[in-house]
Amino acid sequence: MNNSIDNASLISSFEREVASLIVLTLNLEVASDHIDPDLPLYGDGLGLDSIDILELALAVSKQYGFQIKSDDPENKTIFSSLRHLAAYIATNRTK
Repeated sequence: MNNSIDNASLISSFEREVASLIVLTLNLEVASDHIDPDLPLYGDGLGLDSIDILELALAVSKQYGFQIKSDDPENKTIFSSLRHLAAYIATNRTK
């Protein structure tokens, strides 16, 4: 069985929402429900680059009402996986 399908059953509804935001924002050619919540977003894994991360941070700001600053020392952790990103958004969102 494919790991992405196995992990899809372990993904929360909010993680699915954030995965959809990632796919729509970056026009990715992957279904949002096939993003493994624990694989890296940056580089290996989903393959995002620094420009993608900036675009995603802007989309998060618009969608959830708070800003992820480019110089935040936690960015490496925040964007390390879908699961980390969703948890950070859930903790900091204002809308």
